[in-house]
Amino acid sequence: MSLSRDFIVFACRRGVLRFGSFVTKAGRTSPYFFNAGLFDDGASFDALCGFYAKAILGSGVAFDMLFGPAYKGIPLAAGTAMRLAGEEMNVPFAFNRKEAKDHGEGGALIGAPLAGRVLILDDVISAGTSVRESVATIRAHGAAPAGVAIALDRMERGQGSISAVREVEDTYGIPVVAVATLDDLVAYLASNAELGSNLAAVQAYRDVYGTHAA
Repeated sequence: MSLSRDFIVFACRRGVLRFGSFVTKAGRTSPYFFNAGLFDDGASFDALCGFYAKAILGSGVAFDMLFGPAYKGIPLAAGTAMRLAGEEMNVPFAFNRKEAKDHGEGGALIGAPLAGRVLILDDVISAGTSVRESVATIRAHGAAPAGVAIALDRMERGQGSISAVREVEDTYGIPVVAVATLDDLVAYLASNAELGSNLAAVQAYRDVYGTHAA
């Protein structure tokens, strides 16, 4: 199987990809929900970071370090850095605090100094707020955003007629690397007898809110 299909299968089996009725950050009622916070033990999180590492390496995006925006991006940056090191690509990483610390080492950043080309890691892109804040932080420290790596591209419209992912790419001139997309999820549902009953609802939702290209 492909990396993206392997990831969809893994996320469904872990219950990280769930089906039902969920309200998204955008206020849309979605028939599926992806909650990366449910990769909540050592083995599953190690596997998740392995998927990130393989997707990043396969993308060909050039970068010098990783940045994980608080909060979900923090363990993703650390875990993916370790998996990349296992692939003989040892890169530094950093993450931010929600509030700057005024004692000890101080500041809003922890980890390596932001420098060079910085790849941002997050779980999904919805409104793009996390990316916008991360890009501002990276540039404020004299570094340059190299791209964004996410687990799932929902392929939904953002503020306008194009997808939220494409908005990020167009706004900042950087690529978005997704381990899997809604296309991958639809293909998996179409081939899975147990979960196939959810396919019609996912397709109907996509007809209303989706785009057919990232």
